[in-house]
Formats: sequence, C-alpha cells, structure tokens
Amino acid sequence: MPTTWVSKRLGAIGSRWRARDAAAVDRGIAVVFTVLAFVPALATMSAEFGDLPRRPADLFAVVLVLAQTLPLAVRRSRPAMCLAITGIAFAVHESLAYQPQFSTVTVYLALYSAGAHLARFRRTTAGLATVAYVLLCVVLTALGSPDRLTEFSVFYLIFVIFWVLGTFVRHRRAEESERRRSAASAAAAAERARIARELHDVITHHVTAIVVQADATQFLVGAPDRVGKALTAMSGAGRQALAELRHQLDVLEATGESAPRPPVRGTVRDLVERTRAGGQPVELTETGDPSPLPADVALAVYRVVQEGLTNAVKYAAGQPTEVRTTQLDGRVEVEVTNAAAPVPISVGVRRELAGGRGLAGLRERVSVLGGELTAGAQPDGRFRLRAVVPIAGGA
Repeated sequence: MPTTWVSKRLGAIGSRWRARDAAAVDRGIAVVFTVLAFVPALATMSAEFGDLPRRPADLFAVVLVLAQTLPLAVRRSRPAMCLAITGIAFAVHESLAYQPQFSTVTVYLALYSAGAHLARFRRTTAGLATVAYVLLCVVLTALGSPDRLTEFSVFYLIFVIFWVLGTFVRHRRAEESERRRSAASAAAAAERARIARELHDVITHHVTAIVVQADATQFLVGAPDRVGKALTAMSGAGRQALAELRHQLDVLEATGESAPRPPVRGTVRDLVERTRAGGQPVELTETGDPSPLPADVALAVYRVVQEGLTNAVKYAAGQPTEVRTTQLDGRVEVEVTNAAAPVPISVGVRRELAGGRGLAGLRERVSVLGGELTAGAQPDGRFRLRAVVPIAGGA
C-alpha cells in the first residue's frame, strides 16, 4: 500500500510538471505571435477574408490583434475559450475591414488546438463554430463583400482541415496512451503471475514436506529417535520457507515489485539433502560441465527439481526418487523420476500431476528461456518430470 501510494503521488507530480511545461510553452507561443503581429513585413501572411475595402488601423485594431494572439497562452488548457475569443476577434477584424495583420493566422492554430485538446462538447463546439462562420459570411455579404459561395466554401474547407488535423493528432495521442496503458497492464499481470509462481514454488514444496512429515510422525510414537529426526526436518522446512518468503516480502516492500531473479536459496544438492533428511530416499546424479549456470537458468533448474521432489513426497512418499542433471552442448537437462506410488494414483490425481498450477508455471518459466518441459507417467508406472533448458537463454 505505501509503495502504491508513493507511485501514485509521483505520477501526479509528474503530470503537474508536464502540465506546467506545456503551459509555459503556450505562453511563449502567445508572446511570439503577439510580437510578430506588429511586424509590418509579415502582414502579407495574414488570413485575408471578405475582400472588403480596408480601413486604417486604430486603437481598437490593436485590441483585436491582442485578442487574437494572447488567448494562445491557454490553447491547450482552455481550447474552447481560446477558439471562441480568437474566432470572435478574427470575425470582428474582418468585418470592420482593418488592414491585414499576421495575428489573423492564429485562428488556424486555435482551430487545430481545439481539435487536438478539446475533451468535452466537441460536436457542439464544431457546430457552433460552423454557425458562427455562416453568420460571418452573411455579415460580410451584407457589407458588400465580392466573395461568393465558392470562396466562402474554400475558406471553410481550410478551417475544417485544421480542425481535422487536430482531431487526428488527438486520436493518435489517445491510441498511444492506450497502448502504453495496455502494455503497463500486461506487464503488471505478468509480474503478478511471476510472483504467484515464486510463492507457489516456495510454499508448496516446504509446506508439503511439513504435512507429509506430520502425517508420518503419528506412526512413530514408539521410535523417539525417528520422531526427533522428523521434527527436525519439519523445523528445517518451515525455517527455509520463512526465509524465502521473507526475502520475497522484503523485496516487495523495498521496491514495490518482486526481484527480477530471486536468488536460489541453496543448490540442487542442498535441496536433495533436505528432502532426503525428511525421509524421502533420493539419489542425485550430476554429469557434464560443472561450470556455474546463468542465474535464471540455475533458478529454473532449481525450481524443476523442487517441483519434482514436491510431487514425489506428496504422491509417492517413501518411494525411491532419482534426480539427474546434465550440462552438455550448451544446454542443461534435468530429470526427476519417482517410483510408482504404493497405492495406485487416481485419474484425477494423474491429471493434476500432468497439468497442475506448479507445472504450468514451470512450463512458462522454461519456455521463456527457450526450453521445453514434459511431465507424465512412464510405462512402468513411474512418474518423470524432465526439462531441457538452453544455457544461452539465460543472463
């Protein structure tokens, strides 16, 4: 919870800073256009409209120029207000037939900004802008403008192009935002699934060992020495589970996310020894290149052996189990095979063994590294879990 709150606060602060930066840029744009509006050489770049006889500039003309440039300071934060003020000032400027001014081009930028940044009442705004344009055409015609429907239509089309351009940019921005949101959601889902796999691997193995030992201890009342060994094995399994869980929780509390590659607690040999101490007869065979494996490959091998021994202890307690690891030709092969259970395993349990949550997580872990994992009963009744992982797939 604290990490989530901090993340939200940091995100909110980042959004405010981005908004401040955008506002500063818009204020700069407004200042630049205001200055350029009074440069005589740029008057030829104005948006001339109506072709009425021109009158000389006066103080009110200056007010209209400022009314067309200064609203650009809020073109992103208040796009509708920017368009309204700029549009009205443009219409009055053209209706009064003042001398051409560079400031009149701001109506294009206001239209683009409204199309790109207006979030609500977009259709209403577009409709009102169209009505206002029609009224302007009627006023100009009444004032003696020589322009006809063709000229008015072309000018309207130019206005529409700038609005559509802004709308296109808005849609692209929304698609990019949705893409980032989907990517973040997918990453979060993958991270949750990975954490679930890690916790499953930690809890299932150790808790299964504890439960099996506890069930067996009730039959050892007449053998105090064996009871002591069983209790020691249960204590060791519990401590190991607590240590691994504490590691996961410490990482989550410190960073808000799980460690990319949690360190393996011990080696495959340590895992076999602990299982053997719990009463399960396990034989370990290691062949091939003894050089250290990449961290994620070593973790995958460790988890495969852990899952295989967990299934052996759970479904074939006390039966001989073999663990084989081979590191050769740029890959590592690991097999865990346990003898047939003394009591025939039901169809439902076989289905669980072949496609349980632990095996599903292992398949995903191994496949990410470019490897393969198979699990199933053998013709002689034994159950085998086998994985092949390319060493180059690790880091």
